[in-house]
Amino acid sequence: MEIRIDEGLRAYIDPLTDDEREALERSLLAEGCRDALVLWGDLLVDGHNRYALCQKHGIPFETRQNTTFKSMEDVHLWMIENHLGRRSVSDFQRGVLALRKKEILQARTASAPAPDDPPWDEDSGEPPPVITASVSPALSRQALARAARISSNTLGQIEKIQKAAAPELVRAVKDGAISINAAAAVATLPPERQAAAVAGGRKELQQAAREVRQAKAPPPREAVPDIPIENIADLPAEVARLRELLTRLTDERDQLKKKVMHLTVALAEARSGAGGGDD
Repeated sequence: MEIRIDEGLRAYIDPLTDDEREALERSLLAEGCRDALVLWGDLLVDGHNRYALCQKHGIPFETRQNTTFKSMEDVHLWMIENHLGRRSVSDFQRGVLALRKKEILQARTASAPAPDDPPWDEDSGEPPPVITASVSPALSRQALARAARISSNTLGQIEKIQKAAAPELVRAVKDGAISINAAAAVATLPPERQAAAVAGGRKELQQAAREVRQAKAPPPREAVPDIPIENIADLPAEVARLRELLTRLTDERDQLKKKVMHLTVALAEARSGAGGGDD
C-alpha cells in the first residue's frame, strides 16, 4: 500500500534535533524498526522520522491501523497525547502541546449542540430561565498542566510566550538559551526589544528579564520613623496611621505565604511523573 504523507501533520510536532535524528538512525541500523508505524487509512500518523530513515536505508517496517479516528482533530489529539508520554519532550514543548489540546477541546465544546430549552410558560409572568454554560473540567489550566506533567504556573507562562513572544524569543526558549520563566517576562517587552535581547545572547536575555521584574517589583516599604512618643503632636492620628501600616504589612505577609505555597505545589508537580519513547 502506498503510504501518504501530509506535510501539515508531519510538522504538527516539533522536528527532532540533529542529535536525536542521528541517535534514531543508529538505533534503526543496529536493531531495525521495532515499533510499527501508525496509519489512518493510507495516511501516516506516527513514525515520520522512522519511515524516512527506513526508506533511506531499505530497512523493513510494519504498520498498524488506528480505527478509532473519526476526524483530523482525533488524529491531532492522539498525536498530542502520544508525545506528552515521551521523556524527551521538553517542558516548553509539553506546554505548547497542552495549549493545542485546549484549542481543539474548546472548539469542540463551542460546536457541540446546545441542550433543548426547558419548558417555560409565557403566561406565568416569570422571566425565562437563564441557561449558563459550564466549563469542562478537562479545560481548566490545572487539568491541562497535570496531563502535560508541568505546573499550572509554567503552563500560564508558556501561554504568555505563545501570545506575545517574538519568533526570535520562541526559538531561544526552544534552544534552551533562556528559561520559560525569564522568557515570559521578556515577552512583555516590545518585539524589537525582544529580538535585540536574543541577539545579545544569554546575558542580555537575563538582563532584560531582570529589568522587567524590577519594574514590576512593589515599592520599598515605608519606614517607621523613630520619634519619641512625647514629641508626637497628634497621637490618635499617629496610632491610626500605624494600624493602617500594620494591616498593609499583614496583607503582604499573607500574600507571600500564598505564593510560597503555590510555588511548593508547582515544584512538586514538576518533579512528578515521566513517560518514554521516540518517533
